[in-house]
Amino acid sequence: MENNKNYFEANKLMWDARTEAHINSKFYDLEGFRNGNNALGPIVLEEMPEVDGKTLLHLQCHFGLDTLSFARMGAVVTGVDLSSRSIEIANSLSKELELPAIFIESNVMTMDQKIEEQFDIVFTSYGAICWLPDINAWAEQIAKRLKPGGIFYMAEFHPYLYMWEWKEHKIAYPYFSKGKVFHEKSEGSYTDGSENLSYDEYFWIHGVADVQNALRNNGINVIGFNEYDYNPYPCFEGIQKRAEKEYIYEINGHAIPAVFTVMGVKHSKSETDH
Repeated sequence: MENNKNYFEANKLMWDARTEAHINSKFYDLEGFRNGNNALGPIVLEEMPEVDGKTLLHLQCHFGLDTLSFARMGAVVTGVDLSSRSIEIANSLSKELELPAIFIESNVMTMDQKIEEQFDIVFTSYGAICWLPDINAWAEQIAKRLKPGGIFYMAEFHPYLYMWEWKEHKIAYPYFSKGKVFHEKSEGSYTDGSENLSYDEYFWIHGVADVQNALRNNGINVIGFNEYDYNPYPCFEGIQKRAEKEYIYEINGHAIPAVFTVMGVKHSKSETDH
């Protein structure tokens, strides 16, 4: 963790700045959410187990729209995010909309220093794990926060999508990057209203096998895995709308992998005691 401190500090500054742009964007449609819209995309809504009455921990929750959507669905929710500005906005929305939630400012790689509770469900989605250097340490944190028999679910952008350089329409990053950190000096964000942003960002590419193996190695049995050639959000340059909430990136006329999902169950105590 100490070796990656500077990367996390830079990314925290980036997400604090992005949050200011995102809360006013059409992309996040905060006013629509205030009026009752559910922020969760169709893939998550279709695949997620029932959350009503369950305790749910949302990792890298940004400013809380997905987390608070789960609260509207009856879950008892806690959200964690690195960005202090995101957590500030999330707490404000929770109070304003009278949706009970706990939001904690923390790096998910060290969240066991701030959270001792175990949850029925741990959830993460879209553009989350690319900001984390060690996928095994991430899975270890998830296992600590799950009750025995608890469910882990993730919907994430496919690592193949991250290989592409959008402007030049070519592969720029390796799929098998062996934990290598990538650095970009970036401008703007994936939403409207972010044109004036400029920042350094550091990210990692984790293959789908690495993700599943990390979960298994930490006592989480993978019971479901899916891949999709679309994602629900128009958040990449050059992406095309195929249908409502279906956006694709094409190479030679073919949509490339865009999203993968994983569902896992933490082993019961009797299984892990062997």
